[in-house]
Amino acid sequence: MQIVHSQRRGSRDIEHIGSAHTDADLELLKAVARQRLAAGQGELDLRLPGSPANQGEALPITSSRMGHLLDALGRGYDVLGFGAATGRDEVFKALVLARIIEPTSKLDSLRVLAEAGMDPPSYRTVKRRLRVYAGADQNPDDAARDGDGPGDPAAGQPAGVDPAGGRWRARLARACAEHVSLGPTTLLLYDVTTLYFETDEGDGFREPGFSKERRLEPQITVGLLTDGSGFPLMVHAFEGNRAETTTMLPVLRAFLDAHHLPDVTVIADAGMVSEANKRAIEAAGLSFILGARVPDVPYVVTEWRDTHPDTEIPDGHVFVQPWPAGPGDKRRDHTIFYQYKTDRARRTLRGIDQQIAKAENAVAGKTAVKRNRYVRLTGATKSINRTLEAKNRALAGIKGYITNLPNPQPEQVIGAYSRLLQVEKSFRMSKTDLAARPIYHHTRESIEAHLTIVFAALAVSRWIEHTIGWSIKRFVTTARRYRTIQIRAGEHTITAADPLPDDLHAALNAIHGTH
Repeated sequence: MQIVHSQRRGSRDIEHIGSAHTDADLELLKAVARQRLAAGQGELDLRLPGSPANQGEALPITSSRMGHLLDALGRGYDVLGFGAATGRDEVFKALVLARIIEPTSKLDSLRVLAEAGMDPPSYRTVKRRLRVYAGADQNPDDAARDGDGPGDPAAGQPAGVDPAGGRWRARLARACAEHVSLGPTTLLLYDVTTLYFETDEGDGFREPGFSKERRLEPQITVGLLTDGSGFPLMVHAFEGNRAETTTMLPVLRAFLDAHHLPDVTVIADAGMVSEANKRAIEAAGLSFILGARVPDVPYVVTEWRDTHPDTEIPDGHVFVQPWPAGPGDKRRDHTIFYQYKTDRARRTLRGIDQQIAKAENAVAGKTAVKRNRYVRLTGATKSINRTLEAKNRALAGIKGYITNLPNPQPEQVIGAYSRLLQVEKSFRMSKTDLAARPIYHHTRESIEAHLTIVFAALAVSRWIEHTIGWSIKRFVTTARRYRTIQIRAGEHTITAADPLPDDLHAALNAIHGTH
């Protein structure tokens, strides 16, 4: 394809446009040539049929799609088995992908899907399907067959709403469990968080309670169960005024019953575990690694200091205290590990120094007496509790771990416990990257549906992160910029795409299983 510019006296200037090998290539080169011929011309375009000016228009884009991002997220969704688990429900899949791309309200999710290049469902369809995603549209026989029963009105649950999300979420949880290949060596991490609502009055489900975000508004308590890598396995919603220690056993029992597991190792922080919880875990025949409260200086620590006077405990030193079961105890032998960390001791001692300085000012009358554990009041007399100060300084740097595993090694127990950081990371992802706080939802049914969508989105996000080693935020931010477009040139349609950088290309290859 060439453009020949004629000049006086027979001289010519030839501009080469390119070579075509197919009809589509020829149409594209013709369009480029027409644009160059029309460049800079001030011809009045009357939009008449067959007008030459119309031939110089830019080629129309018939579709634009975040193809790489959508295909990658869809790949993760299918690898986890969510397509089969949900009966190929395209509305649910669309809501999950929209939650990952740009978390927003269900109504605004339709805009996100349209901008991504998907055909969004109608808002009426979304609202109608939310009842199904909440697990409310099921009968007791179906629920029992799928491993999750309906809510119990006598226990304060609205009829038809399951705190575990009902049948729909149970299917997703089963797909997640199959993905991680559960077995006796599986580690289960458990933690809770709170999600608050911008309202003044509770409704029996959204209630004021102890808030991890220091909020006074009504909230709900959410319990999350993950494997050792932080991959989500189950999520439960509880009343906002429910104690954290009472949430773990219902989640564990539901999970174990659903998957018929004889034994797993439960890992939880000391704040999650009461003595009743510990006994119940033992009664279920489960193994555990739990954070141990250390109210007083352990005997093994005192003995070591007596044996090594004027010597600092080495950084990372672990004290071992066996706790064998007695003849009448219905439990396994326990082992308690106490680990000393220099950096932990430094932070604790700095906090004690600050509290003591405030207490001294309060005792001297320089400041008002506020809540301070080191200020002791005897009638009208104020003094500093030096006994408590000495005990806390002696405990600085000491953290306890208790397990019922046979022949445990300190590295094994402490290393497994440190994986609780992964479930905390999953909570951070759900609150930030996936905007889990259901600010646009007001009914129990709508909130449960929302948590089901967030649960599935969290699982896909964790799979993406594990597969490529990127954060989900980095992947979405990077991949969404590269779109696939279709251009109409005459009677032909041409597909074009932005060239990918090497790192994104490698990440997409890893997701799709090609190298």
